[in-house]
Amino acid sequence: MNTKKSTIMKLLPYAFPVLLMGMVSSCKKDAVNPMQDVNSATAKTLKVQAVGKYDNGFFLINEGWYGHGTGTVSFYDFGTGVISDSLFTKENPGKNLNPTSSTLEYGTIFNDRLYLVSKVGGPFVVADSHTLKEIARIAAKSTNDFRAFVGIDATKGLLSTGSGIYPINLSTLALGTKLSGVTGQVGDMIKAGNYVFVLSQSNGVVVLNASTNAVVKTITGMLCAFTHTPDGAVWAAGGTQLIRIDPATLAVQTITVPFSIYGSWAAWHPGSITASTTENAVFIARNATFSGGTQVYKYTATNSASFTTPFVTVPAGRELYGSGVGYDGIHNQLIINTVHSGFTTNFSFNDLVFYNAATGAQINDIAFTGYYFPAVAVFH
Repeated sequence: MNTKKSTIMKLLPYAFPVLLMGMVSSCKKDAVNPMQDVNSATAKTLKVQAVGKYDNGFFLINEGWYGHGTGTVSFYDFGTGVISDSLFTKENPGKNLNPTSSTLEYGTIFNDRLYLVSKVGGPFVVADSHTLKEIARIAAKSTNDFRAFVGIDATKGLLSTGSGIYPINLSTLALGTKLSGVTGQVGDMIKAGNYVFVLSQSNGVVVLNASTNAVVKTITGMLCAFTHTPDGAVWAAGGTQLIRIDPATLAVQTITVPFSIYGSWAAWHPGSITASTTENAVFIARNATFSGGTQVYKYTATNSASFTTPFVTVPAGRELYGSGVGYDGIHNQLIINTVHSGFTTNFSFNDLVFYNAATGAQINDIAFTGYYFPAVAVFH
């Protein structure tokens, strides 16, 4: 597409003027820890973390036009307001996300690495989240059918698939033996405290011990997951229920929703749910049976009318695609991915819409064309 974490660098009182001028001239405004004092007061040696090419913005993971081409990785730059496309292949000449029959459906950043997860025979790729340079991959293979990834610690993670969950060695990307406690299609996963919460098509939310992978609890009926709020709570939803899970006690609080909340198991994509980082607020899309929603609601425990009126309604003639809803904690705004309604060629018309996460006011709307089919936004 050719169509728009940072902290502002603070002056350290003991830095030499010449060094300081050089630092300022070489760092962007939205740098990630551009200058950091790591030594004693007497040594005063500065450690500099370079500003990454893809730090000042967020990634858009696009599933691609099924059967016509593989998915792509785009990036929205906060500084320029421009969306750039096909960046993985541009940063990694000779590498791709083939086969074209696969769909790139999920991405997440863990320990400065961007994990790209493909369905339907595609690869599992690890890239540097600051440069997009490939680090490692599980090669594409017809028997691959990955869904999502969650990191457990520096050396371990879990990879969900169309048939169960596999532990993965993050140093070698070797898959271990499939977990015996979870069967069938598994999608979104999140780690909180000593537990990993996974969403199963057949069992709803399944809670695993993060050390042993043993099942410790199951919460049936859930179809859309996961997000977490600043108080640490984990959230999921399904049917007419939004649930809050305490990650320490696993106690469940149920909030009744006056409409049905659907999942996406028939053609899986990440859940249409996200949360604020500045308040204990959950944003959830009111989707149709798969996707295609036009409204997003904001739930807070202090607002009894949370589900009375939509927080956001997208402009007429559009609908959410994929996860559809993301949260930018740097600017406290909702990021909504839409396509034009009506299928066929309408889905080649896309809009990235920005809303104030406190008021719901629209901030920006960027239109672009192409059969991208956006799956999820990924933030640093």
